Amino acid sequence: MSNIDNIISRSEKFSSPRRIMSYPLNDMVNKSSEEYQRLTWDALRKSINGLVNKLNAANIKHLIPELFAENLVRGRGLFCRTCMKSQMASPAFTDVFAALVAVVNTKFPQIGDLLLRRVLLQLKRAYVRNDKPQLLAAVKFVAHLVNQLVAHEILALELLTVLLENPTDDSIEVAVSFVTECGSTLQDLSPKGFFGVFERFRGILHEGVIHKRVQYMVENLFAIRKSRFKGYPAVRSDLDLVEQEEQVTHEISLQDDNIDPEVNLDIFKVDPDFIENELKYEKLKKDILGEESDEEEEKIDEVGDDYDEQPMLIQDETETNLVDLRRTVYLTIMDSVSYEECGHKLLKIKLEPGQEMVICSMILDCCSQEKFYNRFYGLLGQRFCMIKQVYKDSFEECFVQQYSMIHRLETNKIRNVAMMFAHLLATDALSWRVLCYICLNEDDTTSSSRIFLKFLFQELSEHLGICGLNKRLTDPTMSNSFQSIFPKDNPKNTRFAINFFSSIGLGGITEDLRRYLKNMPQLIMQQQKPDSEFGDNASSLESESSSSESDAEYGSDSSSSSSGNARKRSKSCSNVRHNRRKLH
Repeated sequence: MSNIDNIISRSEKFSSPRRIMSYPLNDMVNKSSEEYQRLTWDALRKSINGLVNKLNAANIKHLIPELFAENLVRGRGLFCRTCMKSQMASPAFTDVFAALVAVVNTKFPQIGDLLLRRVLLQLKRAYVRNDKPQLLAAVKFVAHLVNQLVAHEILALELLTVLLENPTDDSIEVAVSFVTECGSTLQDLSPKGFFGVFERFRGILHEGVIHKRVQYMVENLFAIRKSRFKGYPAVRSDLDLVEQEEQVTHEISLQDDNIDPEVNLDIFKVDPDFIENELKYEKLKKDILGEESDEEEEKIDEVGDDYDEQPMLIQDETETNLVDLRRTVYLTIMDSVSYEECGHKLLKIKLEPGQEMVICSMILDCCSQEKFYNRFYGLLGQRFCMIKQVYKDSFEECFVQQYSMIHRLETNKIRNVAMMFAHLLATDALSWRVLCYICLNEDDTTSSSRIFLKFLFQELSEHLGICGLNKRLTDPTMSNSFQSIFPKDNPKNTRFAINFFSSIGLGGITEDLRRYLKNMPQLIMQQQKPDSEFGDNASSLESESSSSESDAEYGSDSSSSSSGNARKRSKSCSNVRHNRRKLH
């Protein structure tokens, strides 16, 4: 915990800001009056609801002191009702709510007993009504209360007996879910009862009266048991907040028909001893949370006054400001009718240095989410690139990042992203030097990157035409940027690039590359100045290049020509090996 969190926790340790704002500030108000008590009741209800609703595994240790600062004795009904509603709405956080109840139960056992009674009544009601979603949620809550030792393990065995007595597909599914959640605890606390439950599961499998889907669930449960519930711990390490000796376990039977939920605790009633009860809870709160003496606080204040402290710089490490900025940019883009209006609104947003990248990445993300490519985003990106160089640099960085992670995108998103960058390149909003990051060969490309390049160059040919595109790609001033797209370092890579562009219908931009591949044997001969022993080798290289070039142009014409070329290549390769043996 940081120093700021320590200061906040100390300042909020014994009081809640929600209640202070809701209480009347006039000292002359009659605190025993019905109006004042109703105000405090409403403030207590809102405070408990707010604390429970924002509970998660990361902040539970910080919210527990704030919760104890509220009058839980008076609001025990409100607390139980809020916990049950929140758990029903978010069953995935059941273990978190159970951990909170376990901590409260150590100080106020009557609250844990009340909540357990209400959960059991909810479970019975769902079982009678055959309400499967509500039954699954209630069963999961009971399972984690057993894991936290708030409920006795006998309750879990009773529940499994009821579910498996007259088995149906739904009851067995609920039982499997229950054992998955608390099986690790039952295995340690009641091994004989646990063994009996699995014998009942085994008998149900042998009877074969249940659906196959449920049979698979039971078989999977046996596999989980064999692994000793690996991956299904009773209590997660970050939620193990109570020592086993300190926990109060409640023994409530499922067969008890006289369970009182005490619903009247959820309703406001005038307390004739309101002031006395508030004072009693203040003393109890001090015992639970502890309190620093006023003298120590005065000493700390005096020591603090002696030093001229510099103002504290608060850094937002939660990225809240970044999330808010992204939300603002997204809503602005979605609410705009035209790209001129959207650009005007986005330019009015006050940005900190370095946040221009957020604008560019959000435009790209919104474009990728569309079902079809929308020209709106290309025009918007072009506008920003033309306004400031920093946006142009940010879009270049986005291009590099997007191409490196292109394998994570779906085909639809790949198409939208490629068509947007093609628009920026065709309008010269983005420099063509970004293409130097693309290495077009078999080793450095994947299926996703090849799909991206296909859409990119096809869209560029739509904008510029095949002649205009070829003119751009053969510009001598940009030749260094296109070396990796039109590789000349290796005949294999050269043929791969030729075949790729020919397969997507853009073989016209590979004329220079074809000429280079055709003249490659002569270039090699000129460089090495071979003697007569290398004649066969050079002719074989020439025949190989000519045959590969014809394959690139007419690879799909006939099967007979491809088989003939294959025989020629094998013959040339044998000649090359023969000449190499002669050299050595």
